[in-house]
Amino acid sequence: MNPARSRHCECLRQEAKQSQETCPSVLQLVNAREKAFRPQWEFFFPKKIPSLSLSPSRGSRGDGILNFKTTDFSPGDLCGSLCLCGRWVSNRVHRRGTEGHGGFTERTRLALIAVLVLVSLIPACSRRSGEPTLQTQTREVTDEAGRRVRLPEKIDRIVSLAPNLTEIVFAVGAGDRLVGRTRYCDYPAEAKRAAEVGDTLTPSVERIIALKPQVVLVSTASQLETFTKQVDAQNISVYVTNPQSLEDIFRSIQTLGDLFGEHERAAGVVSTLRKRSEAVTAATSQVKPARVFYQVSGEPLYTIGRDAYLTDLIRRAGGVSVTADVPGAFPRFSDEAALASRPEAIILPSGGSMGSANSTVAAPLKNSPAVLNNRVYKINDDHLSRPGPRLADGLEEMARALHPEAFR
Repeated sequence: MNPARSRHCECLRQEAKQSQETCPSVLQLVNAREKAFRPQWEFFFPKKIPSLSLSPSRGSRGDGILNFKTTDFSPGDLCGSLCLCGRWVSNRVHRRGTEGHGGFTERTRLALIAVLVLVSLIPACSRRSGEPTLQTQTREVTDEAGRRVRLPEKIDRIVSLAPNLTEIVFAVGAGDRLVGRTRYCDYPAEAKRAAEVGDTLTPSVERIIALKPQVVLVSTASQLETFTKQVDAQNISVYVTNPQSLEDIFRSIQTLGDLFGEHERAAGVVSTLRKRSEAVTAATSQVKPARVFYQVSGEPLYTIGRDAYLTDLIRRAGGVSVTADVPGAFPRFSDEAALASRPEAIILPSGGSMGSANSTVAAPLKNSPAVLNNRVYKINDDHLSRPGPRLADGLEEMARALHPEAFR
């Protein structure tokens, strides 16, 4: 065989061997950007997910065709494969020049095109590890439990684990971003369109993770402590609210509005609610405060303590809670202490979501001045038990019940 032709054939054999060794990794890189920018929530499902990456298999010799098949891709191959591809093309160009073949073959041109495609991926490859992209930019905030929480700059997927938080989400204009809720989150009616994840005490962690939320809203620091740890372990942000006064509730509404990018909408809601509460305070400022017992439930008997926002609400409505000095927010109360409290008025939150529950005065209070003077008031529990926008309704209803003369 002609020596020159022999060298040419050997060159082609080496080229084919080297191409098969390097190009599979090179062409798989076309899929790198798609892999890098998948939703971050796939982190919670660590199973291997197939993706479309390109790996060549040869067609007939000399037909200039590369057939592609689906393979798995490791993003860690990106930079190394880029260097291999560049070195391979450089060697091929040098060889063509020194061996006098004159010009590039179809395979070399295809390799050059692959390099050009890879150049567009260099920014993704060269970005420092951990540097945030537009899709993953975050901010650190402090929630009402004093926890440092990292949240996305733009929140589009919300799960609420308390009815009052669901109402706040809608009030500030972020209701269309609610993807999960408890079965008790029934207001406004649009909230029912979101997926149900269980109740407030035993939500399904699996359902929450499947909804891929960016933040889970929790009411009070003690609610679902174990659950919070489970979700934290999955890198899902949990934001806790813990209001202990009406002003705290206003602050929660404004803060959540700010987190969702709805500052002006939230400010308008807070302004309206504050004006309504100030009108009630002004109307009851000259009346004699009534001694009030707030019955959370009758059997067993629970009431409100000094840490409850309802203690502040009673004060604003022209009353004073007989359990204002009891430690905690919602303590269990003994029959003896209830009998000794002798309230002038009793508030029964009932008739809303609770239905007829808690509609009867507890046995130890049957002979209290409140019962004897027919001063037992049933108020929609949804307006009192949900520290959100409708609490202003509860405040007005309570003040009119305790002091009707102030609103004539």
